[in-house]
Amino acid sequence: MKNQVSEKKPDLKGFSLLLLDDYPLPPGIFEDTLRFFGVRVAHAAGTEEAVHVLAREHIHVIVASLRLVDERCIEMIREHKARYPDTLFYLLTEQDYDRVETSLESVNQVVDDYLQKPLDALRFARMIETALGRPRSGSTSLSVVEPLVATVKPYFLFRSSAMRGALASLPGIAASGQTVLISGETGTGKELVARSIHVLSPRSAGPFIPINCGAIPESLIEGELFGHEKGAFTGAHRTRKGKFETAHNGTLFLDEIGDMPLTLQVRLLRVLEEKKVYRVGGESPIPVNVRVIAATRIDLAKAVSDGLFREDLYYRLNVLRIHLPPLRERIEDIPLLAVHFLDRVFAEMGRIPPYPMLSSETIYLLERYPWRGNVRELRNVMTRVATLLPPGAKQVFPQQVLPSLEEMKPLSPALPPPEGSFITIPLGTSLDKVEERLISETLKQTNGNRSRAAKLLGISLRTLRRKLNRKK
Repeated sequence: MKNQVSEKKPDLKGFSLLLLDDYPLPPGIFEDTLRFFGVRVAHAAGTEEAVHVLAREHIHVIVASLRLVDERCIEMIREHKARYPDTLFYLLTEQDYDRVETSLESVNQVVDDYLQKPLDALRFARMIETALGRPRSGSTSLSVVEPLVATVKPYFLFRSSAMRGALASLPGIAASGQTVLISGETGTGKELVARSIHVLSPRSAGPFIPINCGAIPESLIEGELFGHEKGAFTGAHRTRKGKFETAHNGTLFLDEIGDMPLTLQVRLLRVLEEKKVYRVGGESPIPVNVRVIAATRIDLAKAVSDGLFREDLYYRLNVLRIHLPPLRERIEDIPLLAVHFLDRVFAEMGRIPPYPMLSSETIYLLERYPWRGNVRELRNVMTRVATLLPPGAKQVFPQQVLPSLEEMKPLSPALPPPEGSFITIPLGTSLDKVEERLISETLKQTNGNRSRAAKLLGISLRTLRRKLNRKK
């Protein structure tokens, strides 16, 4: 069954919109769609004409071309907002967000968001419907916390069905004493799941001991896990407990278990079955009461078939299983997490609430990115954005986020060149000259738009800038 909520048309009856632009939007389609949703649409080709429109009627939404914005226009907007505080003001640009520049510092004090041509009428209508206080039926507030979310806080915040399905059995898993295997890409929060299992378990009063099996040299990991006796090897000047002993009556978290050497996997299997450890150089078994939670970013079943992981250990670890979906499969969670991380950094910086909010277009931008580093990457990006945001900012706009995303793969695959476009390069031309010519011709094709040129060339915007600077 299709989602009836998402199909419900926006209700904007009684609202009015002023388009301040000397170049018309796509003829008819955009305006006709808005009128279908109940919006009254007015036009102005310049600031003076807009002043007359605003003087004779109450305009709820103003969309102005960035090219036409000057101090007189900003003063007009400020005066209109003083009379009608709920007025929304959007700036419309034909450029990619990373090229949006304005010399007017006052702009960001009055603008509600930046929009990019061509405008999608339905998405724009949804955006202003929410901003004007008419959220559509069935929408979920960022503040809504489901019982399952409340159970796993402060470790997890989510609203997506993907995460709800992944963590639905977490309380039951925590209550048991069984071994758990957590799988998922890097940055999805596997250690957070392990910690929440520990906190919700009968072992919560005991220690939680994490160890990354892939971060410790093979020659040292045995001693880290099982400890060693004094004199067991050169440099062993005293007896040292391993992680298993340290985690006694608690939980041992073995992160990246797939990176554990095969020779050590045999000893780990023995400990799991006998619940006893032998220190390196020791002869007496030491009983341990430890719950083991393992995590992996790789497919352990495939590692078993490839002979890289022991089959018996795999089945011993894979008693209870939790798989965490990547962030790109839980898009509903991105705004929730972004706001959470942003507010947390503002609080740590001592910034006084209310904190700057993410604009609608910024959220839309974040939702479209693939987030290969998952939640960890989103957290790092929001940390950079909050740190570099100007003190007086009230909102976070797309151009303030994009610099932190430049190293990522472009949002869309390389754009196909226009049909019939080609360049001729004589044999014997050096590679440097070929590259220089290719970049130059591509920029001509995109009318100087560096972002689109980078997409055509299959490189990042930063790489393109570096190559252009090298030519100077």
